[in-house]
Amino acid sequence: MEWMLLLKAFVLGMLEGATEFLPVSSTGHLIIVGDLLEFNDEKSKVFKIFIQLGAILAICWEYRTRLQHVAGGAFSDKAAQRFIFNLCIAFMPAALLGLAFHSQIKAYLFSPFTVAVALIVGGFVILIVEKFAPAPMTETVDDMSFKQALKIGCAQSMALIPGVSRSGATILGGVIFGLSRKAATEFSFFVAIPIMFAATTFDLIKNWNLLVLADFPVFAVGFITSFFAALLAVKTFIRYVAHHDFRLFAYYRIVFGSIVLAYFWNA
Repeated sequence: MEWMLLLKAFVLGMLEGATEFLPVSSTGHLIIVGDLLEFNDEKSKVFKIFIQLGAILAICWEYRTRLQHVAGGAFSDKAAQRFIFNLCIAFMPAALLGLAFHSQIKAYLFSPFTVAVALIVGGFVILIVEKFAPAPMTETVDDMSFKQALKIGCAQSMALIPGVSRSGATILGGVIFGLSRKAATEFSFFVAIPIMFAATTFDLIKNWNLLVLADFPVFAVGFITSFFAALLAVKTFIRYVAHHDFRLFAYYRIVFGSIVLAYFWNA
């Protein structure tokens, strides 16, 4: 196994974990950096999907007490049942659209140009939402209505376009539809669990023939690195959201997207 390949896996794992739950598009960053590292063949696309599991397991670990409580009350506690039902509702739009258009998305939208444009547009959308968002009516995830969950699920489906950001679409959707920033952010974490597990499992099954045993060290390095980077990022992001809005991420998206667009436009 080449050390350079393991180093690339480490860098991409760090990048995935650090950006997965921020409104900046982890997939977009992976596509761009993967292209710069010349790690952009078909097998690398499977790798970039797989290491998302490390990030999502970081969420499961960080919120393990809450998830255990929900699992324990799934058949007896109304609050737990409501939470589970809201996750299912929010999960369905992106899952159905992703299943229907998975091949087309990977074939036509996984490019640095698409990502750059989506980053820039998404940055301006964040600024618009911050300026015109309604006052929050729902302070906690437990207070969400089924209708809010469905609307947020529809907003999340926009993240099927690389560069949009799944967490960003979910959080902004939550803010637009009346959730507090903290509630929208936490719900984006929770709804990521079924979405990312489903996407990763589907992609691995579909592309299993591309993988060989020699790929295990590369995938393992990316997975483990992604887990620990995501754990740190989630803790930091929650503290940030408690005292700040999302304009900083909007400016970052616009600047970074513009640099990427200029670079690949002239490449």
